Amino acid sequence: MRVALFITCLNDALFPETGKATVALLRRLGVEVEFPEAQTCCGQMHYNTGYREDARPLVRAFGRAFAGYDHVIAPSGSCAAMVRDIHPRIVPEAAPPPVLELSEFLVDVLGVEDVGAYFPHKVTYHPTCHSLRLLKLGDRPLRLLRAVKGLELVELPGAQECCGFGGTFAVKNPDVSAAMGADKIGHAVDTGAEYLVAADNSCLMHLGGTARRAHAALQTIHLAQILASTEDAPAAGAVGPGTGTGAAR
Repeated sequence: MRVALFITCLNDALFPETGKATVALLRRLGVEVEFPEAQTCCGQMHYNTGYREDARPLVRAFGRAFAGYDHVIAPSGSCAAMVRDIHPRIVPEAAPPPVLELSEFLVDVLGVEDVGAYFPHKVTYHPTCHSLRLLKLGDRPLRLLRAVKGLELVELPGAQECCGFGGTFAVKNPDVSAAMGADKIGHAVDTGAEYLVAADNSCLMHLGGTARRAHAALQTIHLAQILASTEDAPAAGAVGPGTGTGAAR
């Protein structure tokens, strides 16, 4: 099967280690991944801000860039949801490429939960809004995390509550956004976890900054980086307590 990586704008610009981890993980599982260099923004920022006509050419360009692939893997629930749920509304005459969030591809297509990862840390999982409500990932990420050797998974209180990022919501409503982020970090700290993990670096960026400002002894890291880690190759990009997202170095 032909598989492509949809890196997403945010990961490409700020969190490249997540893309590298995704490719390393898939190659370890015997999947060869291509990277179409013509890929660009999926149009989510434009659409969510009200510039829907400006998003239309981006949707068409996205379809051209990923045409012919059996699966397009995105280490981002929000961008995967944008393609699957919103692209058909913007350009109804064009079928969107078969985009899957990473955990969907691993569990549903490859049929694996134990990916051979090793991460000897206490971890709690935040299910981001797009992953939870639009993609309906359910317990796929949790099943993958439970199979990681050395990892202790603890439940996050109020897990289904929004972290407050919401893309431009955080810009337009900074006080509310900050308060929601503080609540989420407070719950995560209460678990005693060393790491807060999620499938979206946008939310982790928001929560990492919140943790840093609160001087919280908590690191944030993308799911792909945990799954890609082994005893011989520790998670790339992990940083010290309270210094923000582990994907950002």
